[in-house]
Amino acid sequence: MTSPLHQKIKVTGPVVVTANRLTDGAVIYRTASGQWTTELPGAAVVTTSDAAMALLTAARAEGVRVVDAYVAPVDLSHGKPRPGNLRERIRAAGPTIRLPAPEAANVHVCA
Repeated sequence: MTSPLHQKIKVTGPVVVTANRLTDGAVIYRTASGQWTTELPGAAVVTTSDAAMALLTAARAEGVRVVDAYVAPVDLSHGKPRPGNLRERIRAAGPTIRLPAPEAANVHVCA
């Protein structure tokens, strides 16, 4: 069985490499300069399997800063990258539920 780290990536359109930042869970994207950004338009967009694998390999090497790096589709029909599927639209927009107010998170229950 082939390790997920060594599997061939099939790219059929424009893609980016995305992950979550370990410090706060924010959705981040790999840039052409090898950095990370929280802004999708700043991500490196590639269209070949080799280019996607190169970005992904470099991203996964930073396992101390990021978690679960993977290749995600993007839509370029509006002139700048936009999430290319429902999962990525949800990740980019944030949680789909209302989060508790910050003061509610600090409530302590005494037994």
